[in-house]
Amino acid sequence: MAQTVFNSLDEVRAGVGRRLGVSDWLDITPDRLEGFAAATGDRDHGYLALALTNLFLPQVVEVRGASLGVNYGTGSVRFDAPLRAGARVRGTAELAACDEIPGGVQTTILITVEVDGAGRPACVVESVSRWLT
Repeated sequence: MAQTVFNSLDEVRAGVGRRLGVSDWLDITPDRLEGFAAATGDRDHGYLALALTNLFLPQVVEVRGASLGVNYGTGSVRFDAPLRAGARVRGTAELAACDEIPGGVQTTILITVEVDGAGRPACVVESVSRWLT
């Protein structure tokens, strides 16, 4: 279950600047790296941390009171450290912006993929979603 639940778009609007929570830890196993490489052709695993944000975000936030939520894409993405087998990662999220769009709102959620024990995150992503009424 998500750590932050918004029951309406008005609650989303009022939540800008709020830390939304932290996902579960995820082990980066050799099998996970190989599966990602097989599916994407990315043998350096550079984009795995970005892909994991789609796993982490629903663990952190849920928006009720919207008829549809759409992953609209990303703003800036910064890769700070590679993911290696044996690492443990999780996502933290903060609601950075909420903008009006026709029929709803567009949110920018800053997701940081943390690596347990590392001094730098694997990546920091501006995840853009649209929530329609």
